[in-house]
Amino acid sequence: MLIRTSETSGEAPDVVRAADRAADEIVGFAPLIERADHFEPSVFLPQNMLNAARRQKGIAAGTVPAVCVLDPDGDLVDHVRTRHDARLSAHWACYHTRMWEWNEGGRRHGVVGCAVGGSFAVLVAEQLFASGCELLISVASAGQIAEAGPPPYHILIERSLRDEGTSYHYLPPAAYVDADARVLALAAETFAVNGLSVLRGATWTTDAPFRETRETVARRKADGVLAVEMEAAALYAFAAAREFPVLCLAHVTNQLGCAEGDFEKGVDNGADSSLKLISAVSSAWAGSAMRRSE
Repeated sequence: MLIRTSETSGEAPDVVRAADRAADEIVGFAPLIERADHFEPSVFLPQNMLNAARRQKGIAAGTVPAVCVLDPDGDLVDHVRTRHDARLSAHWACYHTRMWEWNEGGRRHGVVGCAVGGSFAVLVAEQLFASGCELLISVASAGQIAEAGPPPYHILIERSLRDEGTSYHYLPPAAYVDADARVLALAAETFAVNGLSVLRGATWTTDAPFRETRETVARRKADGVLAVEMEAAALYAFAAAREFPVLCLAHVTNQLGCAEGDFEKGVDNGADSSLKLISAVSSAWAGSAMRRSE
């Protein structure tokens, strides 16, 4: 498609003006917010895809670890492989990702790396819980919105602004989606008991990190949002709709690329500090009444 613009006038491209006219003609129609079948069963099930993958890949039936981690940046994967002798999972049958397993505190843990964005994160989460996961922890890099000191630091995400698409397929429209109160309380208590410093608050989940304009960032800051990331709203909506325990942590590593030395994450690219939080929650979960009986 040829997009014609005026180099001197700064006018919008013709295709943008055409899109605006088309939008005017269909005001009120938006599939994401108009669907009303959130509580109807799905036709395409994760179990069915996993069964096909096991058959095609020759993967034996079995379960993944009870505590699994989503690691969008892949830093935790590198860390547990080099420092904790992590090995590929024998039972993870996902077509799109690999899982690495390691033992800590006498418990198996699994981590899936590089599932970036809400839709990919939830696609993996659906399959994790269909494969035996009992608690999912996401630790994702985030950009600083509120000035809470120099990065890096972690945020326990209490709720997230739904500026993405996936959450609207799981829950009716609303500005925010909250974390599960019981999981949140478990994490907050164990961080306090173990002396782990973690902020608490809201984040902004976006599908388009390179469209974070000054105007929108300022609006989010005024709303009390602490950081911007790409997965939490989708994962929390999935968790609420499916009634699965999910905890999202934001690892604030940058000031939106606008500061000298941005994206310095800490020891082992922040994996060391993130793993301490994961281990604390995993230990608390193991002794929690929320965990399903063996």
